[in-house]
Order: sequence, then C-alpha cells, then structure tokens
Amino acid sequence: MEVSPGALALIEVTGQAALNAADAESAIRILSQACFDHLGDPEAHLKPGALKPGERQYKIAGAFLVTPDKKHHMLVGNIGFPPEQERLLVPIDGGHPGQVYASRQKLILKNTDEHGAFRQYLKSSRMGSTLFAPMIWKGEFLGQLIMAAQARHTMRDEDLEVIVAMSRIATGAWVAHGGPSWLASTYPPSNGFYVGKDGVDEG
Repeated sequence: MEVSPGALALIEVTGQAALNAADAESAIRILSQACFDHLGDPEAHLKPGALKPGERQYKIAGAFLVTPDKKHHMLVGNIGFPPEQERLLVPIDGGHPGQVYASRQKLILKNTDEHGAFRQYLKSSRMGSTLFAPMIWKGEFLGQLIMAAQARHTMRDEDLEVIVAMSRIATGAWVAHGGPSWLASTYPPSNGFYVGKDGVDEG
C-alpha cells in the first residue's frame, strides 16, 4: 500500500517540527497532534453501528513511554486525554499496550468490540478503534505512539502506516531531546494516575 503524497508531506513537516521542538515531551506532542488532526476516517462515526447509544465521536493521541523500572507505560505528550490523566500509568503488561511491548510489533484494532482482551484505560470512555506504533532505539523498546477514536472502524490500514512512520521520528526526537533522562528525573510523577491491569473502574 502506497503512502499518499499528503501523508508524506505531513511526515516531512511534522518531523522537522519535532526535531526543532524545545524539549522531548514537546516533540512527542507535536507528532501526537499531527496524528490527532490528520489520521482516521472523518466519516466513520456516520456509519451504522459505529457508535452505541450515548457515545460520541472523539479522538485521543499520545505516547506511552516505558518507565525506568519497566513497571509501567507512562503517558507523555497527550492530546485529548482528561486533564487528570496527564500522567496515566498503565501496567507494563496491561492490555494491548502490554501486547505491543511484548511483541514489539505495530498493531491496529479497527473495532475493539472484536477483541475481548481490550481494556479501558481512558477515564472518559472505552474507545472503539485504536493504533499502536512501537518506538525502538538500538534494540531497546522505549515506548509506543498511540491513537484511538470512539467510533469503530475510524482507524484504517493507511493510518497505521503513517503513525508507524511518525513513531520512527518520535524515537529519534525523544532520544535527541534527552527524553530518557527527563523520564528518569520525572518518574514517578507527582500527578500519576495509576490504573490496574484490567482497566479503570467503570463505577
């Protein structure tokens, strides 16, 4: 599958902006924002069955970085998450982020209803469609870019290709901007929002 010229232009401009960023988290946020703004089927929510009663279409993006003790994935550079989850911490083996950590492979869940192992870590709602793209530096798994939407089938194969390209830029920018050292000095965060392996409490 070919990446469209528009996607290549997005990667070019956004990648340079990430390299020009003031710090490591800013670089991740720039890449997350680009994914948030440009990826996903904009009409997915209009299709039958895409949204259940009471749901609405919205998206989130960010990166889960592996904490220095390798016990958690910590949210960095998020777009669209609840403010109290700015430093969401998911167990390292929790849900599909844990699966990506173990497999070191990209992953798309076009409809999370079809995946019984999917866990809800977002406080506001369960997401219906998700992307995961590993960040690996010299053989070390540093984390993963992630994106999700409420409407099922929002994420497409072409979106996975773009976020994977973004994750490669994210890896280099994260290291170049001193991300590992920043993470070591920040963790554990004072505003950490810890969830269990099975997800947030729905009650």
